[in-house]
Amino acid sequence: MADTPGWLETSIDGDRATLVAGGCWTFDSAASLDASLMALSFGGAGQIDIDMVGIDAFDTSGAWLLRRTQETFEASGATVTISGIADSYQPLFQLVVEAEKEHPEVEREYVNPAVAALNRLGAMVFDAGREGGQLLNFLGLTIVTMGRAIVSPRRFRITALINQVEQTGFNALPIVGLLLFLIGVVLAYQGADLTRQFGAEILTVDGLAISVLRELGVLITAILVAGRSGSAFTAQIGTMKVNEEIAAMQTFGLDPMEVLVLPRVCALLITLPLLTFFADVAALVGGGVMAVNSLDITLVQFVRRLHDAASLNQFLVGIVKAPVFAFIIALVGCYEGLSVGGSAESIGQMTTKAVVESIFLVIVADAAFSIIFSTLGI
Repeated sequence: MADTPGWLETSIDGDRATLVAGGCWTFDSAASLDASLMALSFGGAGQIDIDMVGIDAFDTSGAWLLRRTQETFEASGATVTISGIADSYQPLFQLVVEAEKEHPEVEREYVNPAVAALNRLGAMVFDAGREGGQLLNFLGLTIVTMGRAIVSPRRFRITALINQVEQTGFNALPIVGLLLFLIGVVLAYQGADLTRQFGAEILTVDGLAISVLRELGVLITAILVAGRSGSAFTAQIGTMKVNEEIAAMQTFGLDPMEVLVLPRVCALLITLPLLTFFADVAALVGGGVMAVNSLDITLVQFVRRLHDAASLNQFLVGIVKAPVFAFIIALVGCYEGLSVGGSAESIGQMTTKAVVESIFLVIVADAAFSIIFSTLGI
């Protein structure tokens, strides 16, 4: 019957073994047949005859099982003979055999894990070096574009600049203010725990002022802007590239560096220092609220101590970093946007890459500033 499940019968006569198959060797019986075939063992039989005369139905699954069984027995050193396959099934079995010849299983070459790790590390270093070179090239192109705009101010797009200032600066005030206010609260609270042990809670104000003005105000603001505006630059420019708007822009004789990159770079150069100033104020206010309400410090004492600790020099050390951080964030964001490929997936990848690279380079630049200021005794 055509619906009889596939079955196997085996017999051994000395050095000769016989496997008789019947029923439906199809996909429906493949699982049970596979288990039965895997359990077969003919010991040291040198000749194995496979008789397929009882087959009622035969499809690709059955043909593959038969071929695998033949190869398994031959690999053990036995001579395998297959007979009884109906003429209507013979082409299918031959097709499976030929397919295996055309696409033989390739053995994977063993690779030492340590060597593989070194290869990956080398590839990462090479890619980082190549990326750094391309970014430096883009930096030079940006500087040249800024020089052209200075020489010929009519090239500069004021409307685009104002729009970017609003997007990167004014719209970022709430999140920057809230976050830095809370950071000020945390700094004052943590500092108070330490200074209270020495009975010098008033020194909490000194630590708050120095850490916020010199370091945390500008650094946290730059990280926020990198995640907010840097990613937006990449996504906006990348979407335009995917939609071929940049190609159309070039067709009309417009320079994408002047139209897209320059307004964004200049906008961040304007807004990040202003955001840093706002962040410093918000953090100091947060620390002041914490100090006045939780420490034995009055508002007048806090203001006087802050006036003594927060010198102009401390403020300038922090604010001078802002334009450098702004340039890094805008440069990386625009560069990765122009590097987007032709798919939406590429936009997501480059946006993530832009944020990570921006934050990394900002922290590297901040470390360099710290070394320079320490060397100069500032």
